[in-house]
Amino acid sequence: MKFTPRKVNAYLFFKLPSAWWCGVRLVAITNTSAEVKVRYGFINKNPFKSMYFAVQAMAAEFSTGILVMREITKQTEKISMLVKENKAEFTKKAKGVITFSCTDVDALKEAVNKAVVTKQGQTCWLNAVGIDEDGDQVASFSFKWTLKCK
Repeated sequence: MKFTPRKVNAYLFFKLPSAWWCGVRLVAITNTSAEVKVRYGFINKNPFKSMYFAVQAMAAEFSTGILVMREITKQTEKISMLVKENKAEFTKKAKGVITFSCTDVDALKEAVNKAVVTKQGQTCWLNAVGIDEDGDQVASFSFKWTLKCK
């Protein structure tokens, strides 16, 4: 698969429909980052008039996971990926459009290369920060990804 927002969002519709219906969308992916947006609305709200935490987690995880997917497709070896652990901190109510960005590509590349060379499972922490339309941080997530050659 070519990693463009249009192709990835089509993938999201078919493979992760709950995230797609909640409004999670990839808007940019480069060699150094991925940016995922989600808009607060009826389908993803909570009783406290903000975005449900699990929707934020889906968007944050997707911003890290799409980078992992892209990096492992560059390898000749088949590599499995799985979230082993995650941490989250919420700093402000999430309303409007929230953008989650991940820029931890160097740590990811190192872990993937080490998994290929050593043939042993590796882990790496990737971080995603959620920013609202006013430029305020609403949440930060950390995901511990496991990478293993099949």
